[in-house]
Amino acid sequence: MKQWFAKGLGDGIMAAMPAAEIEEFFLPLFRDAGMPADMAVFTRHESEGRLHCEVVAYFSPAAAEVARAVGAEPCEMPVRGGLGLLAGDERAWEALFAE
Repeated sequence: MKQWFAKGLGDGIMAAMPAAEIEEFFLPLFRDAGMPADMAVFTRHESEGRLHCEVVAYFSPAAAEVARAVGAEPCEMPVRGGLGLLAGDERAWEALFAE
C-alpha cells in the first residue's frame, strides 16, 4: 500500500479557509497530471473524544506533492465512512476505496 497523508484543518468553522487553500493548490497539479482518478483529497469531521470536532484532510498517495506542500503527515489509509471529497474526481471513490 502506498503512503497516505493527513493534516488537521481546525474545527468546522476554522477549517474552511485551509480547505479552500488546499483545493486551490491541488487543482492545477491535478489538471497537469491528467486528472487521475487516484489523486484526491478527502475530509472528515473527527472528534476522538474531544468536545469539538476537528476537520482532517486525507491526501491519497497520488496527491503526495500537495500533502507535503501543506505540511501533512504520513498516516494510514482512512476508512471510507464519513469522508467527503474535497478535491479530485468522483472516480476517486472507486479507484481508492474499491472493495
